[in-house]
Amino acid sequence: MDILIPENIIKGTFSVKKKDSKYEKAHLKLIEINGVNKYQISLYTETQVFHNNYDVDNINLVIIDLLETYFNNLELFTPTNVYGYRISSKGKLLTNKRNNNTDFVITAQNKEKNRLLKEGEVIPALVDLGIMNNEGKVLKAGYDKYRQINRFIEIINDSIKDEKYLKIIDFGCGKSYLTFILYHYLVNVKKISCDIIGLDLKSDVIDNCNKLASKYKYDHLKFLKGNIQDFKDEKVDIIVTLHACDTATDYALYHAINMKCRYIFSVPCCQHEINNELDSRSFHLITKYGILKERFSSLLTDSIRANILEYYGYKTQVMEFVDFDNSPKNLLIRAQLTNNKNTKIKEELDALLNEYHINQKLYDLLFK
Repeated sequence: MDILIPENIIKGTFSVKKKDSKYEKAHLKLIEINGVNKYQISLYTETQVFHNNYDVDNINLVIIDLLETYFNNLELFTPTNVYGYRISSKGKLLTNKRNNNTDFVITAQNKEKNRLLKEGEVIPALVDLGIMNNEGKVLKAGYDKYRQINRFIEIINDSIKDEKYLKIIDFGCGKSYLTFILYHYLVNVKKISCDIIGLDLKSDVIDNCNKLASKYKYDHLKFLKGNIQDFKDEKVDIIVTLHACDTATDYALYHAINMKCRYIFSVPCCQHEINNELDSRSFHLITKYGILKERFSSLLTDSIRANILEYYGYKTQVMEFVDFDNSPKNLLIRAQLTNNKNTKIKEELDALLNEYHINQKLYDLLFK
């Protein structure tokens, strides 16, 4: 079907569903996400609504597909005109055009007005790391990282109460976006006395981070080269990991448990271990598809980790810390030590690993 779609669409309505269409109606609107214009399409069934966001450059193909597949009527609004499309009972496309006399304002989405790190506040570390400019404006390329850091800080801030001193380790700190901001927020904003260590394997990264810490006069922040696996246990209040890859997360959690660390904030990444081992004939309908096997393995890995933490007396949550569109690696394990051990979980963990014929690093470190 040859359909000419106008430019500068601001909203639209799909109606009069085709026979056997699973959708009753659909709405399209222009929105703003993190300073970028996108189109949001809301698809309505009898009982549910599904929201999907699309890049501006891709919207024409989506509109045409919806009209050809699910609906017979469409109205598209631009700032000056309304374009009508109707597919007749004989399959002929009929169109019309009229003036648009309505006002329209782009809906701003995901503008978190109450962020702990305010845009416009110049934070030297975020300037040097390319997330904001010298005026405190967050750069487009750094906006996702800015949101991640803010959300991580919010979760930590919600968890700690009336703390006077905290010793913190960031395992696998990398360029240390989070480490620097943790120090800035806890020491400069919250006025909590802190000693923070960032640990990573790359010498050049560690050297650069130590230079920046010296530049900012962050006297109680230091960076060390080292492997998480070889870290020597000591007394620590908080352990954080942001995208520590594969079993590095397990070693971080292992040390946290051994240290009786009071708070754990861990965003896992790239859980390859179980994905490489998973073999269950009972669940072949899932595991035969690569992407489903990968996601299932990730969920299985994090469920084992979270339950092991509960076994060792941690009140544990697994939560989304940013939207999936912002980062698909968006699950965070938050745990606080209560010493209320749930030892009954061990039997269930054993059964789970036996069912899927797998090993899991944190389990192996603690129970074998």
